[in-house]
Amino acid sequence: MTEQMQDVQLEHQKFVEDLGDWQRSHTCGQLTLADDQAEVCLMGWVQYRRDHGGLIFVDLRDRDGLTQVVFSPDIAPSAHENAHILRSEYVLAVKGKVRPRPVGMVNSTMVTGEIEVVAYEWKLLNTSKTPPFPIEDRCDAGENLRLAWRYLDLRRPRMQANLRLRHKVAQTIRRYLDEGGFVEVETPVLTKSTPEGARDFLVPSRLNPGEFYALPQSPQLFKQMLMVSGLDRYFQIVRCFRDEDLRADRQPEFTQVDIEMSFVDEEKVMTMAEGLMARVFKDVMGKELSLPFPRMRWDEAMSRYGVDKPDTRFGLELKDITGIVRGSGFKLFAQAKLVKAMKVPGGESMTRKEIDAFTEFVKIYGAQGLAWIKIKAGEWQSPIAKFLSDEERKGIAEALDLRVGDIVFFQAGEPDMVNAALGNLRVHLAGHLKLIPENSFNFLWVTDFPLYEYDQEEKRYVACHHPFTSPAPGHLELMTSDPAKARARAYDMVLNGNEVGGGSIRIHSGDVQRKMFEALGFTPEQAETQFGFLIQALEQGAPPHGGLAFGLDRLIMLLAGAASIRDVIAFPKTQKATCLLTEAPAPVAGKQLRELGLRLREQPAKEGEAKKSEEAAQA
Repeated sequence: MTEQMQDVQLEHQKFVEDLGDWQRSHTCGQLTLADDQAEVCLMGWVQYRRDHGGLIFVDLRDRDGLTQVVFSPDIAPSAHENAHILRSEYVLAVKGKVRPRPVGMVNSTMVTGEIEVVAYEWKLLNTSKTPPFPIEDRCDAGENLRLAWRYLDLRRPRMQANLRLRHKVAQTIRRYLDEGGFVEVETPVLTKSTPEGARDFLVPSRLNPGEFYALPQSPQLFKQMLMVSGLDRYFQIVRCFRDEDLRADRQPEFTQVDIEMSFVDEEKVMTMAEGLMARVFKDVMGKELSLPFPRMRWDEAMSRYGVDKPDTRFGLELKDITGIVRGSGFKLFAQAKLVKAMKVPGGESMTRKEIDAFTEFVKIYGAQGLAWIKIKAGEWQSPIAKFLSDEERKGIAEALDLRVGDIVFFQAGEPDMVNAALGNLRVHLAGHLKLIPENSFNFLWVTDFPLYEYDQEEKRYVACHHPFTSPAPGHLELMTSDPAKARARAYDMVLNGNEVGGGSIRIHSGDVQRKMFEALGFTPEQAETQFGFLIQALEQGAPPHGGLAFGLDRLIMLLAGAASIRDVIAFPKTQKATCLLTEAPAPVAGKQLRELGLRLREQPAKEGEAKKSEEAAQA
């Protein structure tokens, strides 16, 4: 802020007053023509000030909207006299009378657009420095700047609407579950580290030197023990913590709606969850959902879409053509474990620049390149077309129902890479070609997941969901004899290509839980050390139980049409897990570390810093 601006602000401070006995009568988004001639008291922030000859207009803003306030020298000379000092974001209280706006001045896009308030008295409650960015939705300030001044960013109408949407969804969820006999129970935030999955955030214990709590990645174990306790139906809207690499839809601390039920199977849990989503959409969004949601087995989702959370709002499905090109003259196809193709109807007009951009995109998922063929009248145009026999061309054309004007993209290699590359390209292309309908919400259940997935880095099988998921009927022996074929009693709720909820029927037998840990490579001693308390609970008459958890942040992001979950969390972290507002994480005093029995390792100094330290030591 310049010295001139500082001087202006200091000068204006002498006008600041206390509220005294003033009481707000309405918000800035309430008044209509029905309030004509009413005497009102409004309070809020100055959005804009406009001087029009003798009249001064101020748009006064609070969380509910804007009201136009008029300061007139003819109607209230004393109120008008000092109104010229008002600046954006000054905090104001105004008393005045409601009247219709003049002909031609109505703003039909605002609830208050037909009226204005003529001020006859006002108080300046506080001044404001010039904000680092405009407090309006069309603000183009970078995200880091907005996060550093988050309390100002939250003044913007869109951010206010997001937080109020979040509030409405949370209250609707609570009402629905309460009506369904669920009991809200808080579970511990300081708990035991059980490092099977993402990294834990660790908290050192001062009273137990050398020992640590962990912040919960989920209340999973506690909610299962609540079922053992006979609570029957539990829920919690709970903060969870995962120390993992971040993406646009991930945060180190996040909120989930955690639900567990006793004496249920998959159908009962899924029916309850569908009813919850239907209530949220009806009460909050004013939309009716069609129930039940479609179901799709995991194998089918991977085959048709390449991902286990398919977006079903558009086509562009994948086709397995491995058998068609097994003996192809194109060696990459002939030798690959899996070859898949995706037809883009009418895509023949794509430029080479666009295709090159798509090729770079699939490299994110481990692909070396991207093969393609344009279907033109009388010819197939492509660098690989000459390697395909007439029989192979016929087989591909029939499998994909090709037409003149189409383009086909191919990916070949290891199945995981092929599915990831083409599956994500499918969504990327749909956005690029504007194939995704606006304001549509497609729900889908994905079921029958693998119980395990093979971790190439650790060279062992790990739980596909978590190690407390029950195997499918008849798959108990496969847990150890053939883990790759074992299927889980797990289910994910997918909305527009995003997993918004996931759950399973749990293991409720101590013996089966031990067998699960054995299949994951735990020794009996390791299983007892890490999870002995759970196994012991399961041996005390645990009922069959299951549940799921919804990612509240992600759900709100989709309902609000936001680009990132950071736009629906009041005070989020950056992708580097830092808070730009409070500058957390931050160093702590040596005394605090000593109380915890901790000592930091010395970090290697940078070259310039090392030279300064050496010079200081010599001095």
